[in-house]
Amino acid sequence: MPESDLIGMLAGTLTTLSFIPQVIRIWRTRHAEDISTSMFVIFITGVGLWLCYGIRLHAWPVIVANSVTLMLASMVLALKFHFRRQKRRRISE
Repeated sequence: MPESDLIGMLAGTLTTLSFIPQVIRIWRTRHAEDISTSMFVIFITGVGLWLCYGIRLHAWPVIVANSVTLMLASMVLALKFHFRRQKRRRISE
């Protein structure tokens, strides 16, 4: 594997793993009100475009890192909506 691919895999691994603590925190606290919806929508769109770029170039470090990042960032946004909906149900009961 070329050195540039190793650097890309390391960079992708670190930036992707950075989302795991946020996902765990949201899941444990059942609270995501402070997460910016617009930031995550923009970010997920950008990551999706990076994934398309990686696929077109057959750049595996870009494909793998952005696939996992897309999944984790989408999970943060999904949890935000899920817990917001739960809170609204509790308030209306």
